[in-house]
Amino acid sequence: MKQFACGTVVDGCDGVVTGETEDDVLAAAAAHAAEAHGMAEVPDEVVAAIRAGITDA
Repeated sequence: MKQFACGTVVDGCDGVVTGETEDDVLAAAAAHAAEAHGMAEVPDEVVAAIRAGITDA
């Protein structure tokens, strides 16, 4: 299981997403970004920051 804490990219956000694979976490992070932060699309630089912040749960 892998996880990403949104606060590593967005100061003050306490959202955490998990998934079996990195791709699962990226998909969950994109859904979180849309719902919590109003991002219709996640820019490449944010995707890179999310990838860098994924850890083993």
